[in-house]
This record gives sequence, C-alpha cells and structure tokens, in this order.
Amino acid sequence: MQMSRKIINKLAPVLCLGLAAIAMAGCSSEDTAKGSTKSAETTEPLSHLSYWKEMHKDAAAIMKSYGEITAIKEIEKNTGVTIDYQHPAQGQGGEQFNLMMASKSLPDVVEYSWNNYPGGAQKAIRDGKIIPLNDYLDDAPNFKKLLDENPEWRRQASTDKGDIIGFPFIRPVRKLQTHDGPVIRKDWLDKLGLPIPKTIDEWYTVLKAFKEQDPNGNGKADEIPIMVGAGELAFTGVFGIPNGFYHEGNTVKYGPVQPEYKEYLTTMNRWYNEGLLDKDFAANDSKMYDAKMTGNQVGAAVMAVGGGLGRFMDLMESKEPQFKLVATPYPTLKSGDKPIFGQMDNQIVGIFTAITGSNKHVKETVKFLDYFYSEEGRMIMNFGKEGVSYTMENGYPKYTDSVMNNPDGLPLAQSLKQHVLSADAGPFLQDVRYMEQYAARPEQQEALTVWAEPSNEKRMPPITIAREDNSRYASIMNDVDTYKNEMIVKFIMGAESLNKFDEYVATLKSMGLDDAIKMQQSGLERYNNR
Repeated sequence: MQMSRKIINKLAPVLCLGLAAIAMAGCSSEDTAKGSTKSAETTEPLSHLSYWKEMHKDAAAIMKSYGEITAIKEIEKNTGVTIDYQHPAQGQGGEQFNLMMASKSLPDVVEYSWNNYPGGAQKAIRDGKIIPLNDYLDDAPNFKKLLDENPEWRRQASTDKGDIIGFPFIRPVRKLQTHDGPVIRKDWLDKLGLPIPKTIDEWYTVLKAFKEQDPNGNGKADEIPIMVGAGELAFTGVFGIPNGFYHEGNTVKYGPVQPEYKEYLTTMNRWYNEGLLDKDFAANDSKMYDAKMTGNQVGAAVMAVGGGLGRFMDLMESKEPQFKLVATPYPTLKSGDKPIFGQMDNQIVGIFTAITGSNKHVKETVKFLDYFYSEEGRMIMNFGKEGVSYTMENGYPKYTDSVMNNPDGLPLAQSLKQHVLSADAGPFLQDVRYMEQYAARPEQQEALTVWAEPSNEKRMPPITIAREDNSRYASIMNDVDTYKNEMIVKFIMGAESLNKFDEYVATLKSMGLDDAIKMQQSGLERYNNR
C-alpha cells in the first residue's frame, strides 16, 4: 500500500534526521583520526569563552587571572563576551599542556607554541585538537587583511601543508623583534679614553684595559671585563656562524662543527686565560649575575633592553650615579663589515591562540578573536582604557603617570601588566609605541636601533621537523646538545685542548648530527614551499 504524499511530507524531516544519525554512526574512528576538525557548533550566541593561557611571571606576581587586566575588561565590555581564563601553575605550563591534551574535553581556545605539540601543529590538527582557520577567514576580515598584505606572516602562521594554525601574536617591525644585545660600561670607556669597540680586536683592547687599569676606581683588581655565557651569539657571530643551525643559500649547516667555530673557541680560550672572561661564565645563575652587575664589577655583558640595561641603570642610579650602560654594535672581524647574526625574533613568534576541537561556537569565536586585530582592539590590547591607563596627546597614546610611576612602587614591567598585554603575548598586533615608552631611556631606544643592524640573512626561518622524524630528531639533538655544551665549556676553560676539535666534531657526527641536519634541510624546503 502506498503512502499518501501528505504523510510522506510529514515524515520527510524525521527520515532525514534518522539517515543523518545513521551516517554519523557509520563514521569510523579512523576517519576522525585523519583530521576531522569540524566541531559540533551550536546556534547559540557566544557569551563565555574558556581560554587556556600561561601567565607571565610578572603578571602572576600581582594577579590571579588575566581577567583582572584593564584591557581584557574593555574587550569584554565592547564585545559582550566573558573570557574565563584557565592558567597552569607557574613553571608547569608544558606539563599541564600535555595533561590537557590527553583529555577529550578541551577549553574553547588554547594559547600556546603549537609547533611544540608532539608532532607539531599539523599533528594537532590531524588529531582534532585544533581547527585550522583557512575556511573561516571570511569571518575574520581584520586578520585576513593582515595575511593578504603580508605573505610571509601567512607562511609563518601556517603548517607545511598550508593550514593556518590559529591567531598569532605579531611583532610587525624590527624594533619590536630585537630586544637583546651586547652592552658596555660607557663611564668606564670615558674614564679610560676608549671608544665603543666594534671589531673583535677592538673588544680585546677594551677588555684588557678594563682588566688592568682599575676603571671602577677602588684600587683593587676585581673588575670582570666581560660576563657572557658559552656560545653567545654576539661573539660566535663575529666569525659568521651561530651556536646552532643556519643556512647558506638553501643549504642547512650546523655552526658548532664549522672551522669558524674553532676560531671562536680559540678567542674565548684566550680571553679566559687572560682573565678577561668571567671565571664563573659557565656557573652564573641570576643571583650571581645580578650581584656582579650591581657590585660595580662588570665591564660588558649581553642582556635584554628592559630586564637588563634598563633595570640595572635604575638599580645603580643612586648607588653609582656615574654608572652608564650603552649598547654596542654586534662585533665583526673587520672594521666596516656588517654583522651577519644578531638576536631577532620572527614577526610571528610562534604563539598561537588556537580554536580547539571542543569549541561549540567556532564561527563566533573567530569573529570575536578577529576583533583583537581591529584598530580598536589593537589599541585596547596595547594601551588599555583611555583615561585610565593612557591618554591621547597629539594623536599619540601615552601611558598615564600611574602606569609609568606606579603609586604602589611596582616596577614598570608589572605595572604595565595590570593594564595591557603589549608586554606579554596574545592574538593581536604589538604596537611599537608601547616599546617607545617601556624602553624609555635614550640608551634603551639607541640599543633597539643598534642591535637591529645585523642582516640575519643566514638565520633559519621557523621550520618544523616532519612528524615521522620528530622522535628521532629529539633524541639526536638531546645527545648533541648535551655533549656540545660540555665540550664548549671545556675548550674555553682549557680542560680540553682545541687540538681535539676534529675529534669533537666526529663524536657529534657519530651521534647522528648529519641525520638531524638532513631533517632540518627537509624542513627548510617544506617551509620555502608553503
């Protein structure tokens, strides 16, 4: 007996739902494992967003949650979305991340260095842990515009297969990408009538004078001419190599086995034997480092612009009024040469706010996070709330006095973190006007310019190791790094003769170094083809 058309029409929706349920039930776990990253979205409006993020130590010292930050309160007010932050315990970020990834239920978004996921971000996508943004870019017009206008940013934000990992933290200009470099006591140079050194030979002359001519004026031979660790880029770079992987053209090489590295070690060994290099260079911890710097003993070092140069200038202002640190150029072999290597972050530093497979409001979350890249969102994330943490002066967002000179005596790094994320990280574009105020001393601004001079043309881009090679690569490099670091210290201190350098290279190769180089080479080729 045939059903009437009227009855069929009534049953059609039910039949469709039943067929859909049968189809879904028929999906194998293998299909899911292959990377089905579409979460079960709902049509409810986005009102709350669970957000996993590690707390910066300066923030953890003064608050319990990033939800207390002025900028976040403004974002919530403007969007109607409440962010429910989840923070791992200090120092346990990696461990807590791994435990979280083992769970079937994840927060809506997770901010992390996703290429550190076992197997990399591509494996996280394949595992269904995160959802690539490629299909959602039309819902993120601000972010899409940035990627369209900056192809290299898109390359850095993608996996080797072209999947966009998440919403990245972006440092758009060189002045924000460079924050470490060599510094020297300008007051000691002036006292001894010496210019700022630029070549390695000029450095030797200056350090020798610091050692022998009592620049701190206490009548004791207690000066430490230079305090740097083994393998410091500022001085390996003199010889055209870093302390790790680099590329010449499209060929990957490993710095610590090159003949030029032996030249670096020979120089450091000479400095150590002549008492120019801190005798504790391999053992200094932060307390020892600070004690020597504030004890008016150290003539030169490599440090950060804020937590180093600025901090020590502040600490010594009343104790030693003449104390003055200035940046020096990255040294070269010959006068007039341009330095090749220097500290520089990528424009996209590798921290992504990724939407997880547990998110039920993917499209709305994309729209929400895109707001952070809008002009209004960018201003809030970098400067907070107008009238509270900043005021506009002739079109320039200037932090208020309560931020720059905290009434509770908080250092600037902590005072800023009460209001903004510009000194931290997140899904937004960092603003150079933040750095112009954070590193407010003229010496700091000069440092950011001087340290940005190296070409860094041989620097490795942010490649990833192939998933199938990941375990083997990690095992090789664990052995290589351990042995390399031990031997560098021994070579510098003279505990091992530099005549054994070839033997040291052979040992590294026996550990599988050539295989690791091949894996890096493959990663570089995949990166270039993204």
